[in-house]
Amino acid sequence: MRIMMVAARYRPFLGGIETHIHEVGTRMADLGHRVTVLTTDPSGDLPTRENLGGIHAVRVKAWPKHSDYYFAPRIYMEISQVDCDIIHFQGYNTFVAPIGMLAAIRHDIPFVLTFHSGGHSSLLRNAIRGVQRTLLAPLTARAAGLIGVSEHEATFFSRKMGLDPARFTVIPNGAAVPPPSDPPPAVDPHLLLSIGRLERYKGHHRVIEALPELLHRFPDARLKIVGAGPYERELRGLVRSLGLAEHVTFESIPAGERKRLTDLLCSAGLIVLLSEYEAHPVAVLEALSVRRPVLVADTSGLRELAQKGLCRAIPLRSTPSMVAAAIADELQRDHQPRHVELPDWNDCTQQLLGIYYAVLNRLDNNAPSIPA
Repeated sequence: MRIMMVAARYRPFLGGIETHIHEVGTRMADLGHRVTVLTTDPSGDLPTRENLGGIHAVRVKAWPKHSDYYFAPRIYMEISQVDCDIIHFQGYNTFVAPIGMLAAIRHDIPFVLTFHSGGHSSLLRNAIRGVQRTLLAPLTARAAGLIGVSEHEATFFSRKMGLDPARFTVIPNGAAVPPPSDPPPAVDPHLLLSIGRLERYKGHHRVIEALPELLHRFPDARLKIVGAGPYERELRGLVRSLGLAEHVTFESIPAGERKRLTDLLCSAGLIVLLSEYEAHPVAVLEALSVRRPVLVADTSGLRELAQKGLCRAIPLRSTPSMVAAAIADELQRDHQPRHVELPDWNDCTQQLLGIYYAVLNRLDNNAPSIPA
């Protein structure tokens, strides 16, 4: 099968969508499918075409250079000339998706959409999300398949976009990281990790603000902020203003160094994600896959994981004292999450391929049949 995935960002960038595409895309390529990822490069510094683990990456210019609108008109041209059986749009919240969906509709190419919804640090962007969904609804309604990475996401978009819930399939992200080093790193019981892109909505500042009070109970507590992004300068300023330079460090792990991420997760006493919005956070699943305890904000897809007993949730608007108390309680428990069956990238890949085959068979009786 000839598959094109379209996303605003892909490797070398690191994030939930980028990880999802790479994990399922490489597996599809290993199964003999031809996989192309059409993405953008606002910097203009990356190769326009390259092979990444069996995936053919195609990058087009996007504007503006230092923002996340990803206005990339050449997406339309690339799709109009593509030779593929189906297009999978990965993410809905930039200009990439509507331009691409319009091109697919105009050129009669079947497509599916995974929303991969997330929060945003801009109050304006959050305020106009409703208008954005309204404008996108006519294009989204033309999709041959709609996919949510969680029940929360599927329910949210079916309601907000007026789409039939029966059209949605829920396919969670996988939860797999490479095995740790041999021997694996020892657990540092008072090491906290706050993982995610450095944006305000991700909530890293909430953990930093709670640290002074936490240090009264655990003087040797340390916080490592893991990620990169535009909010780093503000976060570092907050650390300095609170006099926490000896207790807080920053680290960004390249996409190609996954074992390093595994070792870091294995060494942590607690992983914290106090984000305002997550559909189905890959970082939390990865932490759970190595059986580390996780503390999250009681919101969106994070709440769904907590309701399943996979992690602990606290109110999103918790005060620094409340956050510190919850962290201290988790550290004092010194517990390991029970072993549970987590979503698997192989299952995710097979479910996606099943949707592709179903779409093609529904549209064309001569389409390839689903392999045994």
